[in-house]
Amino acid sequence: MERKMHAGAVKHLYQRARELRNDSTYAEDILWGYLKTKPSGYKFRRQHPYSVYILDFYCHALKLAVEVDGKIHDREDIKQNDQQRQLLLEKDNLTVMRFLNDQVETHFEEVIRAIEEYILKQANGEQRQ
Repeated sequence: MERKMHAGAVKHLYQRARELRNDSTYAEDILWGYLKTKPSGYKFRRQHPYSVYILDFYCHALKLAVEVDGKIHDREDIKQNDQQRQLLLEKDNLTVMRFLNDQVETHFEEVIRAIEEYILKQANGEQRQ
């Protein structure tokens, strides 16, 4: 059975997502400036509740989560949590693209190119990897 867009997210996650949208990082703001333009016609959502998580950016049509990671993701406990989270998301047939804040801020064109290449592959019907 295919999971719905929010995959059973609980009520308190919606409030937390709202708070995160009001307190986004500089890198998230930069990337949102692009994603909100609906690249290739695909709608992205910002700070999207999904299951027990909040995804930085999510496109349901592509089943694509885009995460922007700050320095806290260098911590070993956070890395382990990120790995577990990614495995669970992939089990739900989501693809997770991860970028560092620094990548978004200093190599924005490369980040956009990676996202656009993924969208193009999906639009052309290629299998997810």
